[in-house]
Amino acid sequence: MKRIAFYLSLVLVVLVLASCKKGQKNLFTPTSSGRPYEVLVVVNKPVWDRPAGRALFDVLDTNVPGLPQAERSFRISNVDPQHFDRVLKIFRNIIIVDIQDIYTQPKLKFSRDVYASPQMIMTIQAPNEDEFEEFVAKNSKVIIDFFVKAEMNRQIALLKQKHSDVISTKVGSIFDCDIWVPVELANYKEGKDFLWASTNRATADMNFVMYSYPYTDKDTFTKDYFIHKRDSVMKANIPGEREGMYMATDSMFVDVEDIVVKGEYAQEARGLWEMEGDMMGGPFVSHARVDRANGRVVVVEAFIYSPDKLKRNLMRQMEASLYTLRLPNESLIDEIVISGNIPEEKIDTTSRVK
Repeated sequence: MKRIAFYLSLVLVVLVLASCKKGQKNLFTPTSSGRPYEVLVVVNKPVWDRPAGRALFDVLDTNVPGLPQAERSFRISNVDPQHFDRVLKIFRNIIIVDIQDIYTQPKLKFSRDVYASPQMIMTIQAPNEDEFEEFVAKNSKVIIDFFVKAEMNRQIALLKQKHSDVISTKVGSIFDCDIWVPVELANYKEGKDFLWASTNRATADMNFVMYSYPYTDKDTFTKDYFIHKRDSVMKANIPGEREGMYMATDSMFVDVEDIVVKGEYAQEARGLWEMEGDMMGGPFVSHARVDRANGRVVVVEAFIYSPDKLKRNLMRQMEASLYTLRLPNESLIDEIVISGNIPEEKIDTTSRVK
């Protein structure tokens, strides 16, 4: 009996180690620490205090776009390499500053789930501090987008496990699409080719809107067309408390950008919404995508009403939902591509934290 128990234990250990070699999370993988949008920079203190370190700090400390008040992109901590111990190695987002004259040019690389899961570690290499400073400033958007998308992928993983089945069903029946939104969005309103779901809170109120229209105009993906279409849809479907009140777009604070979602073109718009005739307002972000099979544009939008609270995490939580939109006959892709042109370094994770 003891021999059987021994062999069963041995088989279990082999299976776990095999899983570990494949880079998958297993019984020996610690859960990463830290809060969402928190980054730990591993860097020599003298470098951190000089222009090279300040350049990296300034990149991470930039404001989140599209919010009515200034909020930083990340919460930043730093540690000297000699103090980068097993406690800090399980941090969720890590940047390692590697400045040595053995390198001929600056470069970025990343690895995932090295000491914990989920975890992203970016290494920034450079031959000297001057080139490091210039390289970081030039690649500021790449660095920010990398960690923002890493956090959104974590949110998408949570949504995959738990999302509003009610809203998914409604999206399926109205648009023949699928999407994952937080389960807290329990209230909804339907219209013609329109759906609005909300938490219906007095503050920290999260909202999701989806609408579609025929793709017939060559100017569909211009800023002016977007604002005009959004205003007409919102005025018809999201009225205020009293007659004459309706949601509108603050046209002075709208930015549009061409992005790629699931390998296809999409238009991303960020800005501020306001309630005409009232004092309400807040940030929004939307994706407009082409449903070629049905000759239409499908728009998904998240907006927040939270006048007395910070909005960064709420907005990014909702923005992650937009990436889960699945058009008719589209395959399920439940992760945003985050690497871009940054090479991934595969690291043997069998030893884990040391």
